[in-house]
Amino acid sequence: MVKEVTLKNIDAFAQELAGLFLHKIVLLEGDLGAGKTTLVKAIFNALGATDAVSSPTFGIANEVQLASEKAYHLDLYRIENSDELPQFGFEEYLYTGGFCFIEWPEIAMAYIPESHHTIRIETIDANTRKIIFT
Repeated sequence: MVKEVTLKNIDAFAQELAGLFLHKIVLLEGDLGAGKTTLVKAIFNALGATDAVSSPTFGIANEVQLASEKAYHLDLYRIENSDELPQFGFEEYLYTGGFCFIEWPEIAMAYIPESHHTIRIETIDANTRKIIFT
């Protein structure tokens, strides 16, 4: 799926996207400021989040309670070497059975199972993003 999305319609888009997930691991790609965390927040809300959703940039991982399960939002931006991944239990997040959204996944690709989705966000202008979901 490829769509152009604005902040105005991100919640409706997230609701649509939430119905398409076949896999629980979702990789998010895009430049700094593209809106990866904003989209994850909207998706978590569409999935029934009961917790406030915040960016995990400084803590690397956030746990969020959804309506019927826990989900995880990981931000690997500050990870400099893949050897750091086991130190915070990266693989354990992947195999909890809950949703696991991973920003900046490139450093961890050796750990990512084949069964996953990728969301690529490209900036069109200050308010519009092209989102590619596979």
